[in-house]
Amino acid sequence: MKKKLILVTSPPASGKTYISKMLATNLDHVVYLDKDTLVPLSNVAYKVAGEEINRSSQFFEDNIRNVEYEVVLNFAFEALQYEDIVLINAPFTREIRDTEYMISLRKKLREYDAGITVVWVKTDVEVCKQRMIERNSPRDTWKIANWDEYISKIDFSIPENLNDPSVVDQLLIFNNSSQEEYEESMAKMLKEIQ
Repeated sequence: MKKKLILVTSPPASGKTYISKMLATNLDHVVYLDKDTLVPLSNVAYKVAGEEINRSSQFFEDNIRNVEYEVVLNFAFEALQYEDIVLINAPFTREIRDTEYMISLRKKLREYDAGITVVWVKTDVEVCKQRMIERNSPRDTWKIANWDEYISKIDFSIPENLNDPSVVDQLLIFNNSSQEEYEESMAKMLKEIQ
């Protein structure tokens, strides 16, 4: 079996974490990585710099965001040396739309005899907002308080640049705006990935 990196991606509060954990639980030979595990470390950077913890700030963009992605991918590359599937739960919203970035990532994965599958979690915007309110996380405080500004910068569209019919499993869509959609998508996804 060829090794595989699975990126479970989407804007915040689309259901990535729950879906990622359920996929990882039901797949064989998988290492689960969550970029949010790095948040406590990143919060130290805010404190050291005397900055407010705000993952929508310019400080985050300039000093933290890309490093978090680099670190979680480095963990994934290391894990691929020991296991068949690595699943990363992280937005990757810009990266997967950047053709050059994806070409570079595929090239790097070939060093580990691995391919890539992007699972895009498709969720209605209003469902995402309600989930943010319900989870009541400090990382969402600014987003909810400044919803119109926040949402104007988020792209909920499917990353069609990855939809290449000649590449099997490159882009899978996981519909997640209701329990019924979730159940149908989970059953389909497990068949396609395993």
